Amino acid sequence: MRKWAIPSALILLCLLSLLSDQGRKVQANADEGAVDPPKVEEKIGAVPNGLQTDSDVVKRESESISSRSLRSNAEKFEFQAEVSRLMDIIINSLYSNKDIFLRELISNASDALDKIRFLSLTDKEVLGEGDTAKLEIQIKLDKEKKILTLRDRGIGMTKEDLIKHLGTIAKSGTSAFVEKMQSSGDLNLIGQFGVGFYSVYLVADYVEVISKHNDDKQYVWESKADGAFAISEDTWNEPLGRGTEIRLHLRDEAQEYLEEGKLKELVKKYSEFINFPIYIWASKEVDVEVPAEEDESSDEEETSDSSSEEGEDEDAEKSEDEGTEKKPKTKKLKETSNEWELLNDVKAIWLRSPKEVTEEEYTKFYQSLAKDFGDEKPLAWSHFTAEGDVEFKAVLFVPPKAPHDLYESYYNTNKANLKLYVRRVFISDEFDELLPKYLNFLKGLVDSDTLPLNVSREMLQAHSSLKTIKKKLIRKALDMIRKIAEEDPDESSGKDEKEVEKSGTDDDEKKGQYAKFWNEFGKSIKLGIIEDATNRNRLAKLLRFESTKSDGKLTSLDQYISRMRAGQKDIFYITGNSKEQLEKSPFLERLKKKNYEVIFFTDPVDEYLMQYLMDYDGKQFQNVSKEGLKIGKDSKNKELKESFKELTKWWKGALTSENVDDVKITNRLDNTPCVVVTSKFGWSANMERIMQSQTLSDASKQAYMRGKRVLEINPRHPIIKELRERVVKDPEDEGVKQTAQLIYQTALMESGFSLPDPKDFASRIYSSVKSSLNISPDATIEDDDDVEETETETETETKEGAGSSKGEAEPANNDADTDLKDEL
Repeated sequence: MRKWAIPSALILLCLLSLLSDQGRKVQANADEGAVDPPKVEEKIGAVPNGLQTDSDVVKRESESISSRSLRSNAEKFEFQAEVSRLMDIIINSLYSNKDIFLRELISNASDALDKIRFLSLTDKEVLGEGDTAKLEIQIKLDKEKKILTLRDRGIGMTKEDLIKHLGTIAKSGTSAFVEKMQSSGDLNLIGQFGVGFYSVYLVADYVEVISKHNDDKQYVWESKADGAFAISEDTWNEPLGRGTEIRLHLRDEAQEYLEEGKLKELVKKYSEFINFPIYIWASKEVDVEVPAEEDESSDEEETSDSSSEEGEDEDAEKSEDEGTEKKPKTKKLKETSNEWELLNDVKAIWLRSPKEVTEEEYTKFYQSLAKDFGDEKPLAWSHFTAEGDVEFKAVLFVPPKAPHDLYESYYNTNKANLKLYVRRVFISDEFDELLPKYLNFLKGLVDSDTLPLNVSREMLQAHSSLKTIKKKLIRKALDMIRKIAEEDPDESSGKDEKEVEKSGTDDDEKKGQYAKFWNEFGKSIKLGIIEDATNRNRLAKLLRFESTKSDGKLTSLDQYISRMRAGQKDIFYITGNSKEQLEKSPFLERLKKKNYEVIFFTDPVDEYLMQYLMDYDGKQFQNVSKEGLKIGKDSKNKELKESFKELTKWWKGALTSENVDDVKITNRLDNTPCVVVTSKFGWSANMERIMQSQTLSDASKQAYMRGKRVLEINPRHPIIKELRERVVKDPEDEGVKQTAQLIYQTALMESGFSLPDPKDFASRIYSSVKSSLNISPDATIEDDDDVEETETETETETKEGAGSSKGEAEPANNDADTDLKDEL
């Protein structure tokens, strides 16, 4: 037995070892299968472009959100001072329109998508693959955690971009918007100043911005709007691939923005015409058929049997059904499912026929394009298609108000408000070649099928087709502005009254529209006349101004010409500070008396304008404050010249030191003794004043541009007649010389010039006053005795009273309070 016991034990041990090895292999295989189990929820709602997540990510996010504090390992920064001021204003705007935050975020997301699409024209790899290459905007809400998320697959931001654009470096728009808010309180304009992102703090008290740029790692920017923000490398969130995701942790009073209906309404209202698809993670109830339970199915059979006994036809049908197979009984239940729902499925306006687009749609499109969501609609728009060598579609708008910085650094900035598309692909909004500078107030877009796509911006700017596009755009823009005037009833003074009556009540909305346009953008039309020689006549038709016959209303050059007197060859105008000042000008006396109309130019740019606008419709322009004015013919002119020859010659000699070129008689005056005019091509008095007020003006270099001054005297005025008699009697009389000098200085000042020596003028006036009061010219001023200042009795009493009141503090204070109340 012992011989067999040992071998059997060895065999048993071998069998046990083999079994244990197999068990370990089975366990190992089981472990290997558990390493990478299939994810149940790879993509939310089984939609290809859902926002991916997993349980670990959710856990880490919930831990981060619950703290609502900046991460300790993040790099901390302070907001720039202007940004802090802006955020304080936004956070404390309790009664402002909070809805605007969503449109600003969508607008920024659209800009980011535009940028990456433009880069992809020359490098398709920047878009990536799969879902990352889809250019879209996604909105998702989490009611439990009170988080609203907006994600785009745009260009994304590097760490430096996050610091620069969201915190430390405030652009000029920040200061301008703060000033605008403090003056008007209209938060609705925030998008126009480039600081729309900060509107998120209208609804959120904690914001996370997760962003991934192709050239950098993924980072998280976070802030509680407490004057600081933090940035850290993102190692816990889902990799974005590329783009930006903004998470708004909503305030308790902003929970309405967790409702799908509210968000859909806002997208429809503000962002309907964004050029990229906007999706929302929407929930909806659907009917689902499920197998019915046995007891329910038996009940249904009993009811069907009882009902079938009612007629023979039903029995026949039943017998037929029995011959066929019975289908399993089902019932319908309501189930909630989620899916991405497209919110902006409207076709681009410029691709549609103008007849199909409503006025409301144009207004909404303008608001989306210009980021101008005020109550006023655009003054006009032009929607057209150009065909020929260069084909393109365009929509142009005239805004209701001028931007705050329209004329700031006008010649130093390349600012354009037209978006350029090529075959529906956004290229740039920085092409100042599409429209001249003077039309840079227009908003709109151009979509060309002719321009090439895969070229650099610099090459595109030099493309020959751009010149053709620019030419057509200018013509359409000027026609659009002219149409505002034609449709304005206030501009219809030249029309037949019957035509105005036919237009009916539809013109009530258009009444005063051109005056509104002129007040906002009139300076641009004047700059166009200066800069654009090709379209100068077209622009001149758009000019508006007040005149001596316009009764406070604006009038045009065509209307002026229609009122010209018979035989009048020139268009008369005068320049100055204000209409009120010009109406009292001595240069208008004779013109008004003879019923001539004179245009008032009161804008500083008008002086430059009239150097380029020399004539209109065959009529020359004549500045009535310069030489060359002709008002009819005077039969006694030769006789008057001869009779005043001695006076004019003597006066010219007396004014040699005043740089007076000549002294002449004139028929332009009525009640004024004399005026000082300048040569036809020199500076007027108003132009001299403008040039002298320039910050960097150099008086020595301006001397050659000053016009020659001519003293024109009124031969019918009694002062001039008496002066002539005195000069004839004694040309060396010192009193006559002093009087002639005083008359000239008075005329110089009344003609709009500044006096070179105001002290000398004042001395002459005082001498004249002495003479009229019969005071001796040698009368002296009494000297005042110098008396040393001594302490007065009143001051002494005051000090004594103050010292004695220390012991009676309360009564004294009560008396002081009573006195103060009495004074108040």
